[in-house]
Amino acid sequence: MAVGAPLRRRRIDRDRVSDWLRGPRDGLALTFGGNAVRYGELADAVAAASLPPGDDLVVCPVGTDPVHLIVRVLACLERGRPVLVGGESNELGTGGERGEAARISAALPAGTELAVLTSGSSDAAAAPRAVARTSASWLESAAPLAEIAGLSATDRVAVTGPLHVSMHLYAALHALWLGAAVGDELDGASIVHATPTRFARLIEGAVVPPAAIVAGAAMNDGLRAQAAQRGIRVTEYYGAAELSFVAAGDGGPLSPFPGVEVELRAGPSGDEVWARSPYLALGVVGGGMLRRDERGFATVGDLAERVGSDEFRVLGRGDSAITTAGTTVLAEDVEARLLRLGGIAAAAVVGEPDELLGERIVAVVELDGTADFAAIVASARSALSAAERPRRWFVHPVPDTASGKPARGALRAALAAGTLGSPYPLAADRSQA
Repeated sequence: MAVGAPLRRRRIDRDRVSDWLRGPRDGLALTFGGNAVRYGELADAVAAASLPPGDDLVVCPVGTDPVHLIVRVLACLERGRPVLVGGESNELGTGGERGEAARISAALPAGTELAVLTSGSSDAAAAPRAVARTSASWLESAAPLAEIAGLSATDRVAVTGPLHVSMHLYAALHALWLGAAVGDELDGASIVHATPTRFARLIEGAVVPPAAIVAGAAMNDGLRAQAAQRGIRVTEYYGAAELSFVAAGDGGPLSPFPGVEVELRAGPSGDEVWARSPYLALGVVGGGMLRRDERGFATVGDLAERVGSDEFRVLGRGDSAITTAGTTVLAEDVEARLLRLGGIAAAAVVGEPDELLGERIVAVVELDGTADFAAIVASARSALSAAERPRRWFVHPVPDTASGKPARGALRAALAAGTLGSPYPLAADRSQA
């Protein structure tokens, strides 16, 4: 299935930082950590920013103050210096090893202006990958997103994660492109960017903005219903650091994002999402799931099912598939079904080796208040197919990756190390699982 249409590209002058900074000098630009920065102050800081000498890759390490990170990124884009967000230093380490930037710099594709490290949620031990792109590939999507989400310069935008994560960095830069204000404060914000996991946690609070942009994984129906009950307007989008925007919608099935052509192609675990657009990354350093074809389409192996002629539902990453008793089960699908049961604040599903089944499904859940865990397990037996039912359950905090997704790699490591506590039911009572 191929859907979507090419976007007419506007001309972008990448020599001008004003492509990203479009607010008036006296307008509020940033509010991070309680510090307010006006557009004029931000523009002056960008112009005065001191970058390392030479033409080497400039680094914004994890933990960089958000305002300093934005200033350095914009200064690099203005001066034509490639910048790595989330990396370590270029200098030699104490053991003589090369810094992260030095290791990947020579491998970056020609024309790289912005590289963002990403490690994903599937493998805790995997080395971070650097997704390389141009500034234009993000600028092209700014106007379509503003139109879809109903954003304007009058908005106050809140981000819910660190700016070294691509979706949050884009959200901050997009707000500046709008001429809006962006920060980490929910109070007074008119819209918030969040993953479904973080949105589910903040929606229980007293302060929730009236609109949300949710991405990073598929929302479940229960979370959509909660948002509707509170009168929160939700815009969902599906994308990846390597692909940028692919599809969007306001509840349920998604349609191709403006300017994106989508094809669903049969793969080993189901139909894979392939996309062609001006938003694609130049490439990835350090491996990863990005694949391209000779027609300019790319995929990261995410799976989807057709819903209509131009709509589809994203099921999850193919590399999170669990093969149990000859059946392929997607972790994201089981997690979504568990969250619909009620009484569960967060859930993650992983596979562990099993001599009989190949892999058995393990569920790690955070309970909501005083939920009856035995009743939840019983409900899961009715809600899930035999192949999807967890064989072991753990009540344990569900860790997040930096981008707010369940950190399945960390949970697999904890499961192997035996640090999740005692399972329920106990191993001797597996027949009840």
